[in-house]
Amino acid sequence: MPSRPPSHPSAADPLLQHLQDKAFAYFRCETNLANGLVADKTATDWPASIAATGLALSCYPVAVERGLLSRDAAIKRTLATLRFFRDSPQGTEPDASGYRGFYYHFLDMQTGRRAWQCELSTVDSAFLFAGMLTAAAYFDGDSAEQKEIRDTANFLYQRADWPWAQAADGTLGHGWHPESGFIPHRWQGYDEGLLLYVLALGSPTHPLPPAAYAAWSSTYEWKHCYDVDYLYCGPLFTHQLSQAWIDFRGIQDAFMRDKGIDYFENSRRATQVQQRYAIDNPLGFNGYSEHCWGITACDGPGPATRRIDGIERRFEDYVGRGVPYGFDDGTLAPWAVAASLPFAPEIVLPTVHHFIHTLQLHDAHPYGFKASFNQTWTDTSGRAPGGWVSPYFFGLNLGPIVLMVENHRSGLPWQLMRGCRAIVDGLRRAGFDGGWLDAGQQQA
Repeated sequence: MPSRPPSHPSAADPLLQHLQDKAFAYFRCETNLANGLVADKTATDWPASIAATGLALSCYPVAVERGLLSRDAAIKRTLATLRFFRDSPQGTEPDASGYRGFYYHFLDMQTGRRAWQCELSTVDSAFLFAGMLTAAAYFDGDSAEQKEIRDTANFLYQRADWPWAQAADGTLGHGWHPESGFIPHRWQGYDEGLLLYVLALGSPTHPLPPAAYAAWSSTYEWKHCYDVDYLYCGPLFTHQLSQAWIDFRGIQDAFMRDKGIDYFENSRRATQVQQRYAIDNPLGFNGYSEHCWGITACDGPGPATRRIDGIERRFEDYVGRGVPYGFDDGTLAPWAVAASLPFAPEIVLPTVHHFIHTLQLHDAHPYGFKASFNQTWTDTSGRAPGGWVSPYFFGLNLGPIVLMVENHRSGLPWQLMRGCRAIVDGLRRAGFDGGWLDAGQQQA
């Protein structure tokens, strides 16, 4: 394995280790060790999520390096996962696990078959492939087990038929159902699809052409909010998830070259906008402040309408909340703040401290932060003490904490992906250059 960059010890390190310990516990306990599948969330009889499973594969190297899991245990878990995806059925049958090399969004935790008639998901498959490629980069030893990890991970990524999922306008489709065909929605506008396009362009077997990335980036929206100019997307997680794997510091595509920044700086600005919106608090929600923000796609207390302090408020359940132009019902997600740590530690660390010590949203729970909370919500009997807190933990929330805290501490996930040929090729085909891409720091 490439040597890990040195950590930079600071007074925050015990807190950061604590965040990682708690968040990784989800993957330790909510994984089916027989097939490696990870539960989407902690609800009874809930299925696995392929995105959460991909995050688990990415978190195992961090867990080994931070003493949370033995290397042998990580190899065993990784092999179980990869063997399942290699051997699970691919086809048009409605209960298959996948088709054309992609996988269904949700799979039964035990059988690994499609759950809930859900969609074959391109972006969730991308998160799964990113986890597989992380494992292939980390487990670089000569043992038969580690060689199998590399061979299987690369086979599964290379099997995905990206052109099949491409729409007529050149962009990628969201997904497909065996009963009805492709979903009409496509990946347009800046969002977490950045990783999706890089992986699709980087495939050595079934790549998308560079024109697909140009078609996607042509739908971007550059906005001016709170005296900040940035590439807009409302939910905070969209500015983080691709960067859990890819180090965008100092590298630029055509769009960012024109703007004079990179995607890392863009995420820093998006994080600042979140805080400024909470300080402004235009809708008057309880609790919002410079140390209490984080609006993203997350669980919520609704759907319901409540009249609170003379104002009729509409609350939703799981929706794509975002600011300053998206939906906001007073629901905040602490994990999304923690996952912004590399971008703006000066505002993230005080906010995380507020969530942990003032609001006590972390230490009493086995996996740290639950999905979200809402200090404005009232129930039918009056205001609940402290408002509403989600009853659930989600793998999709906790994985980014492990990875982004580690990117802040040592850069390990970024370093591993710098050495991944698919990532490097995908970035180059998308038009990225500069920084580490031009400095000989990636695999030849």
